[in-house]
Amino acid sequence: MKLSVKSDYAARAVLSLARRHHQQVPTRLEEIATENGLAPGYLVQILLELKSHQIVRSVRGKDGGYQLARPPAEITLADILHCAHGPLFDTPALSDPLCPQELREGWRRLQAAVTDEARAINFQQLLEANSDRDRMFYI
Repeated sequence: MKLSVKSDYAARAVLSLARRHHQQVPTRLEEIATENGLAPGYLVQILLELKSHQIVRSVRGKDGGYQLARPPAEITLADILHCAHGPLFDTPALSDPLCPQELREGWRRLQAAVTDEARAINFQQLLEANSDRDRMFYI
């Protein structure tokens, strides 16, 4: 399974917004783009897709920008991947009547494992994992 740059950029943007979620202040597109080394023109397209999936919301005006539409604990990697790609794992074999049943079952198991794992990882966990690492002392 190979993920696109689009899914990586979408996850980076959401992580940037998750870091600021407690501030309850919109973040400008340019700030997100600069922080992550992304092209603003491409990022705006990604943010529009995230908005259409109710992952982010936009705020108009001079002090406008983007915010998460819900808390980081309620946004998973599965949400981001689904927004960027549609189904998390898909193969034509799942609907191919000529594919052996045993193999189709293997593909279904792999599909379920990928989906379950992506749903188990939320952005609050990612923030906390980074926070725990920052608190470690090295001797």
